[in-house]
Amino acid sequence: MDSKDFQIIRELQKDGRLSNQELSERVNLSPSPCLRRVRNLEKEGVIRGYAAIVDEPSLGLSVTAFVRVTLERHTEETTREFEDSIRRIDEILDCYVMTGGSDYLLRVIAPDLQSYERFVRERLHKVKAIASIDTGFAYGVVKRSTLLPYPV
Repeated sequence: MDSKDFQIIRELQKDGRLSNQELSERVNLSPSPCLRRVRNLEKEGVIRGYAAIVDEPSLGLSVTAFVRVTLERHTEETTREFEDSIRRIDEILDCYVMTGGSDYLLRVIAPDLQSYERFVRERLHKVKAIASIDTGFAYGVVKRSTLLPYPV
């Protein structure tokens, strides 16, 4: 990858709906080489897809919780079962494997606190091998970005 590829990625991160013509103008390439580069980035898996960024509160999802999970055991089977279960729960938007006091950090959204409680009782508590759950709630957002810091 060269600086032109990074420019293409950055522009598509800013606006994934750009036409190839608009993109080529923004990165100072003619349309054909620009399209070839985009297709190559997609083929190589650098660009994995395109998505709409949605404002959760406008859809009634006003609670964001960060949930720290510690497992009872750390066997390969336990870890695989836990991770497979987490992937199937729609309220969990992100799941990170962590160092430190907890094994995983989950980002969960819900309409309200009652819904979050129901999620914990009816969904999360049913996931096997969880030893502890510790939740922190976000009450504001200072920065949220989809733009990666590129060496352009």
